[in-house]
Amino acid sequence: MSIWLNQSSTDDFVLLGIFSYCATDFVLFSMVMIVFTVALCGNILLISLIYIDHRLHTPMYFFLSQLSLMDLMLVCNIVPKMAVNFLSGKKSISFIGCGVQIGFFVSLVGSEGLLLGLMAYDRFVAISHPLHYHILMSQRVCAQIAAGSWAFGVLDGMIQMVAAMTFPYCASRNVDHFFCEVPALLKLACADTSLFENLLFACCVVMLLLPFSIIVASYARILTAVLRMRSAQARKKAFTTCSSHLTAVSLFYGAAMFIYLRPKRYRTPSHDKVVSVFYTVLTPMLNPLIYSLRNQEVIGALRKGLSRCRVVSQP
Repeated sequence: MSIWLNQSSTDDFVLLGIFSYCATDFVLFSMVMIVFTVALCGNILLISLIYIDHRLHTPMYFFLSQLSLMDLMLVCNIVPKMAVNFLSGKKSISFIGCGVQIGFFVSLVGSEGLLLGLMAYDRFVAISHPLHYHILMSQRVCAQIAAGSWAFGVLDGMIQMVAAMTFPYCASRNVDHFFCEVPALLKLACADTSLFENLLFACCVVMLLLPFSIIVASYARILTAVLRMRSAQARKKAFTTCSSHLTAVSLFYGAAMFIYLRPKRYRTPSHDKVVSVFYTVLTPMLNPLIYSLRNQEVIGALRKGLSRCRVVSQP
């Protein structure tokens, strides 16, 4: 803790950001803020619908509410500070603030990756073992899956946060990113970080490839089970349900693997920043749309909620 206090007494970090102050970047910034607003409203709405409508009190929607909560916290951890820095022109973040942002970011990304993997297992059980689904995916099991995802993510976040903020930063304070990210921060350390970077890469491999392997194995079994179904309507329903999850998985893991599993020599700050916008801002906006627009149960819950509002508003 004394190291943190000593470091925090020095200059703040400077987040160079992704936008300059030309007309084009003002337009891009406005687009990011629109996406942020949609992500905020979409995830809050989806969480509210799942909480209010008893028809959505199922394991799949419970996991979806946890995913929306993670997305909501993720965009709120990144975008407001980015917006304040851009509009004020200061671009600074305190040492402790940078550490907190790292902790939340790594925790949420790690938790979401694990949860997406376990959601694939939920779909496998629902399609391959429908008669035993409510026994295998009881409330207790669902709570344990969600708690495990949060716990492993938070543990990963705490470890990376403490380790990264323990290094001395005595050279430049300019972080070439729009938020505090561990790889970007380590470039400024005036100590040998090679061992930690290797451990960080190994951690990313485990946190990404382990749940991804669960997803691949689950959907291989799901595909086999779906092809054996005799009913065309049942196959269509199964494909529709799984396609939403596969789309969310592709968006999240595609961006995360591009960022963290590339060899260091192929990494450039400009590419990292663009892809980071994709999975820290765009994906949290798309997830509630992906899971709601093609889902009749969510649409039905939304219509029911709107009809109640109309009745209440009528004199």
